[in-house]
This record gives sequence, structure tokens and C-alpha cells, in this order.
Amino acid sequence: MGQAGAPGAWAASKEARAGIDRKWVGKIGGVELQGLVDQALSNNQDLKAAAARVDRAAAEAKIAGAGRMPSLELGGNGRRSRQSNIGFPGGAGAPPSNVNQQLGVNLSAAWEIDVWGRAKAGQEAAIANAQARQYEYEAARVSLAGQVTKAWLALGEANEQVALAKTAVTAVGVLAGAVRERFDRALGDGGGTASQVRLTEAERASRQAALAQRGQERERVLRQLEILLGKYPSGTLAAGARLPAFPAATPAGLPSELLQRRPDILAAERGLASSGRRLKERKLARFPSLSLTASGGSISESIYDMARSDGKVWAIGGSLTQPIFESGRIAGEIGSAEAGERENTAILRKTVLDAFGEVEQAIVAETYLAERARAAKQAAALAEEAATRAGEEYSAGTGDVLTLIEATTFQIDTASQYAAIRRMRLENRVDLHLAVGGDFSATK
Repeated sequence: MGQAGAPGAWAASKEARAGIDRKWVGKIGGVELQGLVDQALSNNQDLKAAAARVDRAAAEAKIAGAGRMPSLELGGNGRRSRQSNIGFPGGAGAPPSNVNQQLGVNLSAAWEIDVWGRAKAGQEAAIANAQARQYEYEAARVSLAGQVTKAWLALGEANEQVALAKTAVTAVGVLAGAVRERFDRALGDGGGTASQVRLTEAERASRQAALAQRGQERERVLRQLEILLGKYPSGTLAAGARLPAFPAATPAGLPSELLQRRPDILAAERGLASSGRRLKERKLARFPSLSLTASGGSISESIYDMARSDGKVWAIGGSLTQPIFESGRIAGEIGSAEAGERENTAILRKTVLDAFGEVEQAIVAETYLAERARAAKQAAALAEEAATRAGEEYSAGTGDVLTLIEATTFQIDTASQYAAIRRMRLENRVDLHLAVGGDFSATK
């Protein structure tokens, strides 16, 4: 692999070297998420298309292997003819005629002997291609589990954001009512003013708009999840998703193990193997080909006499064919195969580098996202305390409405940011599982 060779350890972190977790879906979302992933595996149309590609490649490999074996064909023919002998003396009436009948059966065999291994190379190329499609299917299967998990997490955040937006509308509504009441009562210098009334009403309208936006986002995510499950996007899926607690650390294994575990790397390697065997097949097309043929059968005027007939026929022969002038066709096919091998070599190296990069980035991101989550949690707690104090001060007449609105807004915004960061951290954990080639255990 040259410069893409695997290092001895991950640069970003000394992750545990235990076996890859196969139960990560259930650990993140429990039984509900596991059930959704199972539905997607059964009904997702992209996955069904990937499975069909595997079946097609397997059939093509079978076809390629059939070319190395002899072929047998059984045929039959029959003919009946009548000839009138016009002009010959025969007396009155119709002229004399002859009726001829001939029946035949024939068994033929043909075999192109694979002297140089050209047909074998073609079969091996087809088999490697089928194996690549199988690994691509496995990659699609794991990717689908990751997509469903992320959509479920996005739905969980959307549910929390909708709840926060409703809380904000209620809180600002109560505040607006209090300011309106104080303005109506005109409590001296501490009373409400028209500007304060308009300010709180504007804030309430703004929060109602934010609630509508959060509801729209939830509906979009819900329908996206339904499409992944192979369902019509009606928005009626009963999914009470909530952001779960962050699971324990996942083992990443050794970097060298990634080369044997990631299905996309294995698919790229099989693609390179297929192109190598295809190149050999094209080069061997320059060599002569040897074919043997044989046939035998029987000819008779009656089906009952066919077995006893003396009209047995047989033939055996062979042919040797050497390409001499093909107008550059063989050379062009070899050049195309060589370019294909170079392309697949580059694809494999790029796939390996991308895989290493995805693991390193996920490990680094998990560290920083954990720090962001801790800070956001602290900020949300402090903002909640500040909003409580601002409300008490306003009720006591020692605080102003601007401070109360700002504190209330900041409380909602920090809680919203904390929910978003929690989802980002959980999604990054999903990315890490996928990056290290972690499969999962389906319940079916």
C-alpha cells in the first residue's frame, strides 16, 4: 500500500484494542431503535437494489465459469415431401407421385480447451467482481443502520427542540401578560410602559415563529426516517425518540485490523483483483485457441426404425485459431484493462486513506465534542438560574423587563444548544462505529 500503510496505533488517541462492538445500535437507542433498523433492512429500496447487484454478479460469475466446460446439444429434425411425376405414363386419373419422409436425431459436443488459462482468468475476474459486490452490500447494510440511527437521533433532538420552543412560548406569554397587567395598572415609576408591552409581545411572536420552525424541522426528519424504513413519508410514524444518555467508550481496534474489517476497503481490494485477472485474460487473447467438436446421430424414414437404422452418422474434429490481424482490437483491450487496473489501485489506496482519516477524525471530534457538551451543560444550568433570579427581581420591582427577556431568551437558547451538541456527539459516535468497520447484530 506504500504510503497508505497502516501505523501501529491511532495518532489521535490510544483507543482500546478489544473486539469491535456489534451491539452499538441497541446501546444507543435500545429496543425502539433496533426495531427501526430491522425494518429498514427488510424494506429499504436502496438495500434491495444492492442485494440484486450481488445476485447479478454471482450469476455473471457462473456464466463465466460455464465457458470452461464442454457443451452438449441435442437436436432433432424431420422432413416429409411429395413429388408428382407429371409426364410419365400412368393411365387415367392423377399422375403418379412419390412421398418421402426423413427423421433424424443428433447429439453434438463442443469444448474450447483452456490451454493458456484465458477462460480461467475471466472466471476469476468475474468471481472477484461478485465478491466486491457482496462487500458493497455489507457496506450498504451497515451504512443504512448508521443512517437510521442518525435520523432517529435527529428526531430525538427535534422532539426536544419542539418541547423547548413550546416552553419558551409559554414563558414569554406569561411574561407578556404580566407586563400588560402592570401597564394597565400603571403602578407609578415601577409600572409597565407601552414600549415594554410591545417588546414582550414581539418576543412572544418571535417565539411562536421559532416553534413553527422547530415543528417543520421535526416533520422533515420524521419523513426522512420513514423513507429510510421503506415507508410512505406520511409523517405518521409513532416514534417517541428522545436523545439518550451517551454510551460508554467504543474500542477502535488496531489500525492494521481496519484493512480486513471495513467492507468498503475489502470491496476495493476485490475490485483491484478483478481488474488484474481481467488484464491477464486480455493478454492471453493473443495466444491461439484450440477447440474440439464431436457429433453423432441417426437418420431414418420411420421413428420406429430409428434405433435399428443403419443410417448412423458421426463426426469429430478440432480447430486451432491464431489471431493475426485485429485492427488493434486486442491491443486496445489490453490498454483498457491496464488503465482499469491502475484506476482500481488508486481507488484502493484512496479508500484506505479515507478510512484511516475517518477514524482519526471521529476520535478527535469525540474529545472536543465532550468538552463542548460539558461547557454547554454548565451554560444551560447557569442560564436557568439567571432566568429564575431575573424573574424574582422583576416581580419584586427591582429588575427591568429587558433583563428578564434577555435572561429568558438566553435560558432557552442555551438549552437548545446543549440538545444540538448532544446530538452531534451521539452522531459522531455512530460515525466512529462505522469508521472502524463495526458491524451490528440484527434482532432477526
